[in-house]
Amino acid sequence: MRSALPDHMQVVEITRPGGPEVLKLTTRRLLHPKPGEVLIRVACAGVNRPDCMQRAGAYAPPPGASDLPGLEVSGTVVALGAGVTQWREGAQVCALTPGGGYAQFCVTPAGHCLPLPKGWSLTQAASLPETFFTVWINVFERGALAPGETLLVQGGSSGIGVSAIQMARAFGHRVFATAGSAEKCTACEKLGAERAINYRTEDFVEAVKRLTDGKGVDVILDMVGGEYVPRELKCLATDGRLSLIAYLGGTRTTLDIPDILVRRLTITGSTLRPRTVEFKTGVANALRAKVWPLIEAGKIQPVIYKVFPLAQASAAHELMESGMHIGKIILETAG
Repeated sequence: MRSALPDHMQVVEITRPGGPEVLKLTTRRLLHPKPGEVLIRVACAGVNRPDCMQRAGAYAPPPGASDLPGLEVSGTVVALGAGVTQWREGAQVCALTPGGGYAQFCVTPAGHCLPLPKGWSLTQAASLPETFFTVWINVFERGALAPGETLLVQGGSSGIGVSAIQMARAFGHRVFATAGSAEKCTACEKLGAERAINYRTEDFVEAVKRLTDGKGVDVILDMVGGEYVPRELKCLATDGRLSLIAYLGGTRTTLDIPDILVRRLTITGSTLRPRTVEFKTGVANALRAKVWPLIEAGKIQPVIYKVFPLAQASAAHELMESGMHIGKIILETAG
């Protein structure tokens, strides 16, 4: 018989829009899964840029989602909503969540859960869902990275970056990356980037052209936006695709439209959180079928920079916004 669940749980709330100091540990009533959902006893939660944006008041949760931050967790399934048949109580999973991950318990659609990869700890598995869903959608679906094509990852040492480098390399692609220090460039190359370009000391446009014999890359994954965009279009090969997932460098840019027409370039992008349950379930199924075997074969490794206790979520956000990390930042609950 499973142990009784508590009536309350510890959570991290956003007390008001602002800096990391507005994150506070408090207590709320335990949630219960609705039909099609599972309740997870959270072991760890990944920290991501959208969490920081939500805390600052710039990224509101979609209707019906928890107001708590946290878009990915790992842990143990402890309760099933009506109609859930693919998981059992006691299963260890990692999961994409609509919010609410900064807590001891979290509900999420059953279809957004993935099994703990063989050989991975719960701490390591918490680094997977948000970044792997994002990379799969924007590099392999919207970016349509095909066999024999090349990828440039902007911000290669970020959580998204280390995932994109490893996923593309595991599928046999040539991968290039940019990063802001020699240490970060070395880390990107150890993870599989053929060449990492220090954007503070090199012109990444010239470097990419040189590395591809003037052709350019087929796909670029970009979280910078702003005035990076016209430079990135110069990096693209004919029929190349630029996939935007954020705009850390600004929301406005300028475009050379004739060049886009002549070289048949595509600019695309997406956000993950507002997509439907059905869409995200489809992505989870694709990851389980095509990427999980690569993880379990050792072709993709966890890259965890630092683990904080849940009560130190504000310190985790400070580190995230400093840009000093290489890989993922994780929060660990007390159970």
